[in-house]
Amino acid sequence: MSHDVIPPESRAARRGAAKGRPRKRRTGRIILLTLLVLLLAAGGTVYWMYSSIDGNIKAVDITKELGDNRPPKLPTSGQNLLVLGSDSRAGANAALDGAAVSGARSDTALVVHVPEGRQRATAVSIPRDTLVTRPECTRRGGGTAPEAKRVMFNSVYSGFGPACVVKTVEKMSGVRLDHYMEIDFAGFKDLVDAIGGVTVDVDKPIKDKHTGLDLAAGPQRLDGTQSLAFVRTRYAVGDGSDLGRIGNQQKFLTALLTEVKKQDLLGSPTKTYEIADSATKALTTDSELASLKSLADYGRSLNGIDPANMETIMLPVAYDKKDPNRVVAYEPNATQLWTAIREDSDIPASAKKSPATGG
Repeated sequence: MSHDVIPPESRAARRGAAKGRPRKRRTGRIILLTLLVLLLAAGGTVYWMYSSIDGNIKAVDITKELGDNRPPKLPTSGQNLLVLGSDSRAGANAALDGAAVSGARSDTALVVHVPEGRQRATAVSIPRDTLVTRPECTRRGGGTAPEAKRVMFNSVYSGFGPACVVKTVEKMSGVRLDHYMEIDFAGFKDLVDAIGGVTVDVDKPIKDKHTGLDLAAGPQRLDGTQSLAFVRTRYAVGDGSDLGRIGNQQKFLTALLTEVKKQDLLGSPTKTYEIADSATKALTTDSELASLKSLADYGRSLNGIDPANMETIMLPVAYDKKDPNRVVAYEPNATQLWTAIREDSDIPASAKKSPATGG
């Protein structure tokens, strides 16, 4: 990359800072699985990089398929965002998994709720093995599939795509989702490496022959490959189910947020570019967010959020009575959780309790 070209407005901002006005950090403020909006909010202020990375972002038009029969928007200025981690084993992702597997699944799913005031946030993990009712959806290859009951949640993405996942989450929760974001495995690895790694406090030693992860207990600095294995490992934590690894995913989310906040990205344009470039190459969003400017604007609208004000919880679930390898929403706790989000009110303690915990 050539010498940095600083636009006039940036030079003016620096002169102001030099006169004693504190320069606010524009990092560490958004609670997404991959911090993509957060990083782009920082990158978006450096407009000299705009044209070179804006084209990286992939868009998916979900509005037409969703139609008008949707839950009402929040009664406040709060926001709801669906974040998916895609576990496609194609292309670069196949090398990370050791085998090529056709199709893709939503390996990680978070409903991120940002209440009015946008000073805190709640990220709700939906276990991939949850049995749900899938609404009528358009198949990936064309044609319409009727509503289906007792469908495993992570199979919706592989068969019907992002719009159907949004419809399914809205049907099961009654929560209107304002935006959609997705990142793939390979992109996740590159993003962590661009940041320089993430420090995670490991509760117990982890040795997983399936992912190759071998970690001692205590604080561990993880690179991209290790981070990917950490959020994906299931056989070496809890009871070996998907529920056990959700705790790792939530722990990593908070650690990633904290790591980015510690870094002065605006003080290092080259590093900011590298991170933003890695993030955008891995990112798919709904059409409204599919540009660097839109992401930056959205990120700045959430600039009051700090990792310390983020709560991560799992959708309350119980083991299914017919199939102990699957879980179902646990009532009335799950309804209490979704109701609180729909009303943009405080989430009651009972809505955070789940009889199925994965050990």
